[in-house]
Amino acid sequence: MSKKVGWGIIGCGVIGPTHAVAINEVEDAALVATCDVIPERAEAMAKQYNAAHWYTDYNEMLKRDDIDVVSICVPSGLHGEVAEAAAKAGKHVFTEKPMEITKAKIDRMIQVCREEGVKLGCVFQMRTVAANIIARQTIQEGRLGTMVLADCYQKYYRSPEYYKSADWRATWELDGGGALMNQCVHGIDLLLWMVGSPVESVVAQAEHLVRDIVVEDTAVALLKFKNGAMGVIEGTTSCNPGQKARFDIHGNDGTIILENGQIVQWHVPDMPKPEIKSPKEAGEVYKDPKALSKHGHIVLVKDMTEAILHDRQPMITGEEARKAVDLILAIYESAQNNRRVYLNN
Repeated sequence: MSKKVGWGIIGCGVIGPTHAVAINEVEDAALVATCDVIPERAEAMAKQYNAAHWYTDYNEMLKRDDIDVVSICVPSGLHGEVAEAAAKAGKHVFTEKPMEITKAKIDRMIQVCREEGVKLGCVFQMRTVAANIIARQTIQEGRLGTMVLADCYQKYYRSPEYYKSADWRATWELDGGGALMNQCVHGIDLLLWMVGSPVESVVAQAEHLVRDIVVEDTAVALLKFKNGAMGVIEGTTSCNPGQKARFDIHGNDGTIILENGQIVQWHVPDMPKPEIKSPKEAGEVYKDPKALSKHGHIVLVKDMTEAILHDRQPMITGEEARKAVDLILAIYESAQNNRRVYLNN
């Protein structure tokens, strides 16, 4: 391995440039090459972010000895096949959310990376926000007492033009679903991470109410956690204007309420409200998909780079990243069959 960890990016669309920025910000990382099926896009991103090489065939890019890890930024339903090719080429895998869109594909990704001896890291940047980290630690320490309610509200806005911007958007085949699988997967992951208890069962409704798409633009789910707490997930891309992501966590001794990376209510016995120095780490993607803070990706790229250099697991492993997808799939099953679904955790 070279002195710096060599990165390649597969997929130069909306999220690819964010990965490029993050790689260039990390001292021990170097962007070697970009790849996209659209040549002009691959070349333009390589030039803009100082990558010496660009490709239209990721299999050709994966032959390079100076690439140690690849960022997978293609449509969600293609993550698995790209990850498998990368792992078999001896490259570590760093994939955007959702990890994949079916349990079988996720199982395969984890299995292949394990068999090939490469690391599998995933992107859930809400876990890197200071307020969210403090909230999780406080909850895990039991400072709220017995958990009662844990709710996630992601009332986002995505325009009709957004859904027309790429033919894979809002399809079961490549997007894996709608508001929940694409946008709200972030908040669902954060909720599960903060609570620290698996969901035991779910009852849900999911429909496309106002957007001309085949997948859901609005969903509501009632959760029962294994620790006894109950919860609600509300996810939509049809609220105008979009609202800040909100998390309400209640125990019998205290309450924490978060909005878009900021603490709006803090009632914790014998613990004053923390002072957060960087309240804008979360960005404003609730109203504009392009208003994404680079903070989380920089943190996660740095962590993945260090995991490779020091031979440890990345911050968010495949086993961790799958939890949100498994819950979303259970929500879809409940909504489609109009019944309670029990998760096999």
